[in-house]
Amino acid sequence: MKLDFIWAPYTTNLTNLVMDFEQTHVYPDLLVMGSGLWHILHITNALDYGDSLRLLRSSLRSLLPISSDSGTDGPVTGSVSVRSPHLFWLAMPTLVNSMLNTPEKKEKMTILMCGEYERGLHDSNMLRQFGGPLQLVDIGSLSWSCGSRCTEDGMHYDGVVYEAGVHIMLNALLIESHQKL
Repeated sequence: MKLDFIWAPYTTNLTNLVMDFEQTHVYPDLLVMGSGLWHILHITNALDYGDSLRLLRSSLRSLLPISSDSGTDGPVTGSVSVRSPHLFWLAMPTLVNSMLNTPEKKEKMTILMCGEYERGLHDSNMLRQFGGPLQLVDIGSLSWSCGSRCTEDGMHYDGVVYEAGVHIMLNALLIESHQKL
């Protein structure tokens, strides 16, 4: 097994990564991605974020044997080998504004702004529950449940939150693999 961690803090970085997969014809079996915090802090424009997510969703079509937009319900046929990666989206964590460690973070990373970014994610139709290809790993709910006792800076959480996210992904992979048997 080969595992790569690729630092891609902005959605445009993720789109470029997906386009690189298409150009090299080397596709991952599993792709876990997420973005938003850097965008909130450095760009602070929820509409731009939503637009960049729609572009990412469009580029993800190259990884899928069947596009949910094409109306194709059956398998792809022919001599082409079909591999469909497992795609997960890590939602942003719940931010505890009072614990954020810089004035800029406290000013820009508000509950209101995070809500606008979350709406941009939902409106982009990237998530499976809205017709997209990515299965949600709701780090926001996990971190909310753990609360301020699980973070020292209001943004980065203790390992227990991320371990729960990994368990959610592993369970989803297990369920999906049993459905394909």
